[in-house]
Amino acid sequence: MSTTVQPPDEQVTTDLHAIEQRRQRALVDVDLETLDDLFDDTLVHTHAHGITHTKTQLLEHTANRRPYLRITRGELTIRLIGDVAVMTGPLTNLIRTPDGGQRTLAGVATQVLRRDNHRGWRFVSFQMTPYSEQT
Repeated sequence: MSTTVQPPDEQVTTDLHAIEQRRQRALVDVDLETLDDLFDDTLVHTHAHGITHTKTQLLEHTANRRPYLRITRGELTIRLIGDVAVMTGPLTNLIRTPDGGQRTLAGVATQVLRRDNHRGWRFVSFQMTPYSEQT
């Protein structure tokens, strides 16, 4: 296993973009079966407001709140370290608020995925940092 940081080849880039698109669609569609498959059992998902969920908690949150109405990504920087991929880039979520309204939350998200020989790429970590006013 290589421990050097390197850019992915074209196939890995295509695969990682595809899994990210699957994640986005599954969150919006509340497709818990797909999310269960995409998320590693050790997932740590830290929301922009700082609350951290395990895989089980995130699946419950998604099922109960159905928060994601639309998710869009900007250009992703992808780095590989052996069988680990780190993806960083802009993220904009249109989310449903607890009172039934909507709001847009934008920032930068970092995602860590690991490649499993049997199941492919799976998400192990997610962290979103919202944009703030620049001074």
